[in-house]
Amino acid sequence: MRIPLPRPRSLAGQLFAMQAVLIAVVVAGYALFTYVSNRGQAEQAAGRQATAVARSVADSPSVRQAIRSFAPSARLQPYALEVVRDTDVDFVTIMDPRGIRWTHPDPDQIGLVFQGNTAPALRGLTFTETYTGTLGPSVRAVTPVRDGGRITGLVSAGIRVEEISQRAQEQLTALLAVAAGALGLGAIGTYVINARLRRHTHGMNATELSHMHDYHQAALHAVREGLLMLDGQYRVALINDGGRELLGMTSEENVVGRSVAQLGLPTPLTGALLASEPRVDEVHLTADRVLVVNTSPVTGGQRRGSVVTLRDVTELQSLMGELDSERGFTQALRSQAHEAANRLHTVVSLIELGRAEEAVDFATAELELAQALTDQVVAAVSEPVLAALLLGKTAQANERGVELVVSDDSRLDDGLLPDTLPARDLVTILGNLIDNAVDAAQGGVRPRVTVTALTGEDGSELILRVSDTGPGVDPDHAEAVFRRGFTTKPSGPGGRGLGLALVRQAAGRHGGVLSVTSGSRGGAVFEARLPLRDAAVVAKSPGGAV
Repeated sequence: MRIPLPRPRSLAGQLFAMQAVLIAVVVAGYALFTYVSNRGQAEQAAGRQATAVARSVADSPSVRQAIRSFAPSARLQPYALEVVRDTDVDFVTIMDPRGIRWTHPDPDQIGLVFQGNTAPALRGLTFTETYTGTLGPSVRAVTPVRDGGRITGLVSAGIRVEEISQRAQEQLTALLAVAAGALGLGAIGTYVINARLRRHTHGMNATELSHMHDYHQAALHAVREGLLMLDGQYRVALINDGGRELLGMTSEENVVGRSVAQLGLPTPLTGALLASEPRVDEVHLTADRVLVVNTSPVTGGQRRGSVVTLRDVTELQSLMGELDSERGFTQALRSQAHEAANRLHTVVSLIELGRAEEAVDFATAELELAQALTDQVVAAVSEPVLAALLLGKTAQANERGVELVVSDDSRLDDGLLPDTLPARDLVTILGNLIDNAVDAAQGGVRPRVTVTALTGEDGSELILRVSDTGPGVDPDHAEAVFRRGFTTKPSGPGGRGLGLALVRQAAGRHGGVLSVTSGSRGGAVFEARLPLRDAAVVAKSPGGAV
């Protein structure tokens, strides 16, 4: 049979026990100190009281007169008993200079020698001492009785130590009652505080809290997604390594305690983090990333802050763009295959009708038309990735009834682009610009999209220009069209307004600029200018300047 081991006490319980013991020790120590102190003070008070009584008796004229009488004890014994009764002392002993008692609370002790020191009193001094006599230990005072210039007797008044202890015990009892009340109040207060602490720590002990902290730190740094925790004033309370990376912050940069508005983030992203309502899977752009943002408030009777998660979908968004292009290419190829089948059936039918020459002429004309388009694109733009993109977009535009042409002044030879300008970014920039232009031109009269790709006059920059015959862009919206979420087209299931924002982001990553103007014959002209960092290669190229 397994004996269950007692569970370690919770942190709140440990604190309660520690505080209760601490209060008890303090109260007990104070009580002991007070008892000892009161005992000493009681003995001193008893000494002063005995001294006062002894001097009063020694200075009494009736005492002097009785001492001169033939039988002093007969007159002094009643007087001494009356003084004991009235002054709250335990005995008053009057004796002759030799120490023979004239008075005593026990009549049998009269005539016997006083037990105690009398030498200082015989020298004329008044003193006090603690001495064990016939009544037990007592604090006593001894003083001389003077008659003229000589000492005719001695007076001793005293209070038993037992009586002094009784007085100190009464004070200690009252003190202990007060201390018990203080201990009870302290225990109640400690229990209330620790009950609240138990709620905050969920009843966990110190070991469990330590383990939770270790797990928390390990999980915080292991999670690749970004995680931010904001307090009620929208200041950063916590940020993990993934959050720093996704927001473009270095590990040395201290952002904890700073307001979200001071982090230098894009305005839409800052607004999402400062919003009081939750945000679910919102897409936001930073300088070089596409982020999906989720926010959730931390509540507990009042707003205590919010938890923000960030996911990097830059690669995913790029792949989605490429997938959209592939889908367009697939549709274009399907249409081209349908057209090719029709043309093939035409050629076969002409052959079956015995008109072979007409079949050859028809097939040759179709082949020359397709080759002419390829030759035109490759002659202007021999860079393979852009050439392939333009050929595919041309077929896709033709499928949608839009003519896509490459301008005569385009010139971009293979090998001009440096390694720092990846093909994926060029596809993102030019592909989105062409898609938007085709959308804008589609449905118009003689819809047309013109693409220009060339290098600048000094060969230091790449210019990609796309113009269309659509309705153009309102000058008031010339800057807004590049912001994420802006669109003039109906929103589809996946949302709109991200393409031009991605174009600007890709151009900005390489130090380029993106602008939009109105065409001379209507429509819009979008132009992207990207610096070519490998200027030496551009300078050596025969087509480097146009």
